[in-house]
Amino acid sequence: MNLVISGYGKMGQTIEKIILEKGWPAPLTTNRVESLSPALASQSICVDFSTPTAFRNNYRFLARHFQGVVVGTTGWDDIREDIFACFQEHNTPLIYASNFSIGVNLLFEITQELCQHLQHLHGYQASLKEVHHVHKKDAPSGTAKTLQNLIQQTIQQTVPIESIREGEVPGTHELTLESSSDCIRLSHQAYSREGFAQGAVWALEQLPYLSGIHEFRTLLFQQG
Repeated sequence: MNLVISGYGKMGQTIEKIILEKGWPAPLTTNRVESLSPALASQSICVDFSTPTAFRNNYRFLARHFQGVVVGTTGWDDIREDIFACFQEHNTPLIYASNFSIGVNLLFEITQELCQHLQHLHGYQASLKEVHHVHKKDAPSGTAKTLQNLIQQTIQQTVPIESIREGEVPGTHELTLESSSDCIRLSHQAYSREGFAQGAVWALEQLPYLSGIHEFRTLLFQQG
């Protein structure tokens, strides 16, 4: 089976590096996945780290022609139901995440558990701050939105997000819970794109054995 990397930016290049280090066949890389022949796609799986606009334009092609897709592109929450329905219609397995970093997904788990305790307490106000490189297209980031949703669903309060774009920062996310008497902070800082890419490659390894639609975080902790 072939592997196609859709979106050959810094993340795509890091994924390619890890794949080659594993001794896998060299992937096909492209910034225009829709230009590939359906015959080639039908013999391939795809990992998509393109742009929100590109993925919105191409998800039907991905679902219709590929044997399976891992999606790390964010910025499509508003059409999530349409995308899931399209993949279900074509019986194409999909693994998606706002962030494939193992550390970030542990942060999601810790945040959810913390908020389950906080839902019975009062006086803490949550806020989020995220910093990414200047090339990132969506703001707030998908990771920040995931954290926001986890908190809002649990403690039923509005959670503001501060988004900063500067330099070449891979990604920093900080949750603050502040009361009149103290402050709790949880944060994750990525030193490079390596951890993110490692998670995406792990997802690619699971893809041939799956059917249906899977959120990476749920799949990761189910598999241990």
